[in-house]
Amino acid sequence: MANRSQQIPLLKGETDNYDGVTVTMVEPMDPEVFTESLRASLSLWRDEGKKGIWINLPLGLANLVEAAVSEGFRYHHAEPEYLMLVSWISNTPDTIPANASHVVGAGALVINKNTREVLVVQERSGFFKDKNVWKLPTGVINEGEDIWTGVAREVAEETGIVADFVEVLAFRQSHKAILKKKTDMFFLCVLSPRSYDITEQKSEILEAKWMSIQEYVDQQWNKKNEMFKFMANICQKKCEEEYSGFSILPTTTSSGKESFIYCNTDHANRLNAMRYQPSASR
Repeated sequence: MANRSQQIPLLKGETDNYDGVTVTMVEPMDPEVFTESLRASLSLWRDEGKKGIWINLPLGLANLVEAAVSEGFRYHHAEPEYLMLVSWISNTPDTIPANASHVVGAGALVINKNTREVLVVQERSGFFKDKNVWKLPTGVINEGEDIWTGVAREVAEETGIVADFVEVLAFRQSHKAILKKKTDMFFLCVLSPRSYDITEQKSEILEAKWMSIQEYVDQQWNKKNEMFKFMANICQKKCEEEYSGFSILPTTTSSGKESFIYCNTDHANRLNAMRYQPSASR
């Protein structure tokens, strides 16, 4: 008589480079049948020396969450279309990485080349609502979006100004800033405008205008809040003096994907120039 476990259908999973398995559920399944399949699969994976087991449950299969949790799985992260559960089944220390801990934001110092004024906005909602504070255009970088393209997008959306990324001036970390849990990574970027006529994004921006850098720096809010005071000072230095930031250096990863290194502007220019020089032994 065949062993009963051999009659139970196993879950199909994709192995990774860390002795893990990812199961992506697609078809509906009765929770009791799912539990039996999961138990049999876990037994096999333990015998094979697997460690981290991931289960991707689409929104339509949320009825399987309780069954997975009862077998030792925990929540890892959720997206609009799925929930990811995970379990460490090895006797070795659990090395499953935590869910993404940072949100990346960017602010734009857009300098008017004709008047040396900077682009500022007042927001309709959020932290700065009714505070009468003029601030730089800011926003969150989308998943899969580069900082240098995301900050230009935010400027265009909020003010209608088309601008080109120049460099990163500074960045800062602020812990427990998002939902009182996640860390906010904020990059202060310089952009050069192609256009100067402002069209506010009425849903978010109360008003936008060009302002002298001194007037921007001298706002009471900037004087009373040290972090804003320091960031405003960096902006002023860039507008009034030679101040080199970090430019983008296009490159590729070992797998061939496009990527960007942010480094000193002068050095980035030298490295870019090296691409077009014949190689020579040193």
